[in-house]
Amino acid sequence: MDELVERVDCQDRVLGVVTRRQATQEGWLHRIASTVCRDERGRILVHRRSEQLSRFPGLHEVVVGGAVDVGESYEQAAARELAEELGIRGLPRLLFTFINRSGLSPHWLGVHEAVVPDAVTADPDEVAWYGWLTESELHSALSEWRFTPDSHEAFSRYLAFRAART
Repeated sequence: MDELVERVDCQDRVLGVVTRRQATQEGWLHRIASTVCRDERGRILVHRRSEQLSRFPGLHEVVVGGAVDVGESYEQAAARELAEELGIRGLPRLLFTFINRSGLSPHWLGVHEAVVPDAVTADPDEVAWYGWLTESELHSALSEWRFTPDSHEAFSRYLAFRAART
């Protein structure tokens, strides 16, 4: 069964419940939660999606995340996705949201940050490989490897957000 999500408007107000497939096919806004994972040394977790996933199989990602379920907050969804994909328990910190028009369809993207352990328990159904990259290494990888559209947009906005706060 396709997952249920909340269709939202351009102010991120709930309009109703639809399937994620419907939201994607119709181009309706819905919510996605994502987390940039850093380790204690500041490196960023990058992973390659499993080949069996329906969305962007085999592409790399800078963020860990997925759809926000009906009734969930961005933070709750981000925490659930971290637990499902990496075996990490905790509540990531929501930094900002924006309408992301890259990818399969437009959606609100909630970008979080979390400091996580170096060793994670990646779900092989979701994550084919993961590694830790410095920001410099990640900049190179973004131009050389194949990443999801969300990764490029989320990471550039994440860096701008961090720069504005310093």
